Amino acid sequence: MVNAVCRLSLKGYPAEKNMAFVEIIQKIWGQAVKNMSNVAEKIQELGVVPVVVLNDAKDAAPLAKALCEGGLPCAEVTFRTDAAEESIKRMSKEYPEMFIGAGTVLTTEQVDRAVAAGAKFIVSPGFDPEIVDYCLEKGIPVFPGCITPSEVAQAVKRGLKILKFFPAEQFGGIATIKALAAPYTEIKFMPTGGVNAKNLESYLSCDKIIACGGSWMVKGDLVKAGEFDKIRVLTAEAVALVKQIHG
Repeated sequence: MVNAVCRLSLKGYPAEKNMAFVEIIQKIWGQAVKNMSNVAEKIQELGVVPVVVLNDAKDAAPLAKALCEGGLPCAEVTFRTDAAEESIKRMSKEYPEMFIGAGTVLTTEQVDRAVAAGAKFIVSPGFDPEIVDYCLEKGIPVFPGCITPSEVAQAVKRGLKILKFFPAEQFGGIATIKALAAPYTEIKFMPTGGVNAKNLESYLSCDKIIACGGSWMVKGDLVKAGEFDKIRVLTAEAVALVKQIHG
């Protein structure tokens, strides 16, 4: 965090003004980290975050309805399609009780668009310092993807406590997460990628994991076919499974 703040210092200004500027930035980043803790608590209560890819914004409202009725008023809407921004907007407007975030965010411009549309948190597939610092400076909760000790170290320097682990299964799954968490005792993860109903328990049983991202209850073919009743049933089953795992 200190290095990033120093890069923002006011060159050519007296030291006291630089220090005042640094203190302001640190307060803003501190608030961002606090906001992330609040977001993380809500996500941890749910246990699973549906990772959504929408090709048509008209599907946003019925999908949101199915998720809410199934007991998961939450979604990570990925910026993999042009419909993402409008989908977030419609879901946020028609179902304000939903906890909606934006995933696969690759640029600061997408951060702005997502937040303006109603996203309450940002998720990036990898650790991009520009995106992370931008979100922290604006007080926006951000969960970057980290799969190596070097990436985790950069996150720790910025005061982050919760990180995405993606793609989870392809990079060793729970075994790798436990290994990464060992030296970084305050860090917890949200694995995504290959997580499903069959292996969910192995992840959520680990105290280093607050929740998992998954798409098995919101598969693209179900959305495309308009099978929102099926999505509601799968969502309810996921909620029941999380409760069973948590006891």
